Amino acid sequence: VQLQASGGGLVQPGGSLRLSCAASGSIFSSAAMGWYRQAPGKQRELVAAITAGGNTNYADSVKGRFTISRDNAKNTVLLQMNSLKPEDTAVYYCNQKYFGRNTWGQGTLVTVSS
Repeated sequence: VQLQASGGGLVQPGGSLRLSCAASGSIFSSAAMGWYRQAPGKQRELVAAITAGGNTNYADSVKGRFTISRDNAKNTVLLQMNSLKPEDTAVYYCNQKYFGRNTWGQGTLVTVSS
């Protein structure tokens, strides 16, 4: 399985970005998917996750601003990020969990700055 994340960039505070993660392989629809982020000098943290059945979970810091979704027909998971704040600046990583197998994408940088 390979995960290819895209959509990062520079955005002003209050702006929006949409991250996309395309997965290879045939297990996508049965796997849990998630987005994590790691800011400089900090540990990687969960941002949002979505189960195979579509249940979602968010970090408290992004609730109401970020939305995770999945398109099983396209093997893609999206993270819509609205009302971005400078503290959202980080490298964002796509993650897939399937029966104990944990796969990471390469990361995409999100910078929120004026």
